[in-house]
Amino acid sequence: MAQSLSRLWTHLIFSTKDRFPFLRDKVLRGEMHAYLVEMLRIHDCQTLIVGGVEDHTHSLFALSRTHSIASVVKEVKRTSSGWIKTTSRRMSKFYWQGGYAAFSVSQSNLTDVIRYIENQEEHHKRVTFQDEYRAFLKAYGIEFDERYVWD
Repeated sequence: MAQSLSRLWTHLIFSTKDRFPFLRDKVLRGEMHAYLVEMLRIHDCQTLIVGGVEDHTHSLFALSRTHSIASVVKEVKRTSSGWIKTTSRRMSKFYWQGGYAAFSVSQSNLTDVIRYIENQEEHHKRVTFQDEYRAFLKAYGIEFDERYVWD
């Protein structure tokens, strides 16, 4: 085969440091989501949606065939953290958590995941971020140690 082709849909989740509600302001949150879309695009990741609430984000994108998930996440978090610190003095202490979770999504489930990300505010009226995160880890069969998941 002469060409290298891939389509790996990825649902990426990461939170602010200690889940501090830095993104409480909905305008700033929307700007952050737009910034994350742009950074994913720069890393050749076709992005369908970025959303979330005041303390974490969800992104759904096709992972670039030339970049690893680790390198994409590192750069997206680094650049977006730097950008938001320039928006106002109160954002000077902004940080993302050290880790992240990335899950594969089948082509047939894209619509469901998009809807899930669109409805994050309603979802989190009933479910905490920690419970949501644990549920994803359990659903994907990922063993974890609570001592090292939260920062």
